[in-house]
Amino acid sequence: MDYHEALNRILQLVDFERLYTAPGVPVRHDLERIGALLVQLGEPHLRRPTVHIAGTKGKGSVAAMCTSILASQGHVTGLYTSPHLHTIRERIRLNGIPVSEDEFASLVEAVWPAMEAVSRQEEHSRVTLFEYLTAMAFMHFKRAKAAFQVVEVGLGGRLDATNVVSPQVCTVTSLSLDHTAILGDTLEQIAFEKAGIIKAGSVVVCAPQKPQALEVVRKVCQEREARLIEVGREMAWSRGDFTLEGQKFKVEGRLGSYQVWTPLLGEHQLENAATTVGIMEALTEQGYPISYEAIQRGLEKVSWPCRMEVLGRTPLVIADGAHNPHSAAKLRDSLGEYFTYRRIILLIGVSHDKNIEGIVEELAQLSPKVITTRSRHPRAAPTTELAHAFASHGTQAIEVESTDKALAAALEMAHEEDLVLATGSLFLAAEVREAIKGIAPELYWRPVTPSAPTTP
Repeated sequence: MDYHEALNRILQLVDFERLYTAPGVPVRHDLERIGALLVQLGEPHLRRPTVHIAGTKGKGSVAAMCTSILASQGHVTGLYTSPHLHTIRERIRLNGIPVSEDEFASLVEAVWPAMEAVSRQEEHSRVTLFEYLTAMAFMHFKRAKAAFQVVEVGLGGRLDATNVVSPQVCTVTSLSLDHTAILGDTLEQIAFEKAGIIKAGSVVVCAPQKPQALEVVRKVCQEREARLIEVGREMAWSRGDFTLEGQKFKVEGRLGSYQVWTPLLGEHQLENAATTVGIMEALTEQGYPISYEAIQRGLEKVSWPCRMEVLGRTPLVIADGAHNPHSAAKLRDSLGEYFTYRRIILLIGVSHDKNIEGIVEELAQLSPKVITTRSRHPRAAPTTELAHAFASHGTQAIEVESTDKALAAALEMAHEEDLVLATGSLFLAAEVREAIKGIAPELYWRPVTPSAPTTP
């Protein structure tokens, strides 16, 4: 089986990331299927120090930072994240490097018999794509004899397929309303789902939260006798100088003070970095020492694209995956703090299941020139729906159906001193990045063939 055959095979599985429902397949979130699948595979997710990360925003950035630091310490480190930008192989990495095409195909072959065995059992419905990829990641880390694994929750936490690990550190990043149809429509309900990753007797590093969310996390920690480290109360950070290449900052940790630099821009990335330092200090206290130098090197080398990423200079082109009102507000505020520009050309595409009105309300405050578009993703909202939302805020939008044509229109509209902002979803940001950098994407809504473009 080659890579393209492997892709075609696993794309037969139900993918709730693309469609929350599939014909004849009810949405069912539990840990029974993934648990049974991992038992069939010899439980590859266990017996390896693990950092498990849940949250609404920042969890991917924290996961990338953790991996970069642990690799800088000399540890082979597995990283499992979702979704991906350009190729599905990005989800499964060792020291930040995506799994190779050959190894990906080998993992698909290795897991398939176990998946079929589980799916034949009457008490289980068919294994989903996310569960399958989760099992592949753990198998990859086991094969590579990874010293650590950093695992980002896919959705929620309590019933997410990743919630089978026995972590050294559980982490909860910034919480806000998102995926409300599944996780609940209050911050307390969402915090309860995210805090579901907290294990009895574990160490929990929690980013700053709104009081109602923090109260839930504190209560769960108390019930499970978990040690809680509150970033922002027990740790602090302050920003230094910054350029388009990155920013300096200082973190006052519990075990020391750290003067560091990161290429990731935005005040929220300083919060993510402080949370990451809290994780590293917690690992150090558990007998896995992480040096000051490794923390410095890891934060300097971290790469996490489409998070306020600078893709062009004249005009400025910024791509960011903000996909809910909270992240849109953070992005809006950061633009004024980090960039100088005359006006904003907003290139926006949003998934239809997101809070479109809330996102538009935040970004309309920038008084931008707006181009609405849609990504290739099946859940992308129609351009007209976005245009109507902006019209309700007194902003007329231009509708352009494809991302590449929308980007061309934005660049033609922009003067050298303007800022072109591509945002609204990670899928839209990724497509803009592909267009600017000449990256050929994988296309999943038709069969993948050897002639279909893929990234190296």
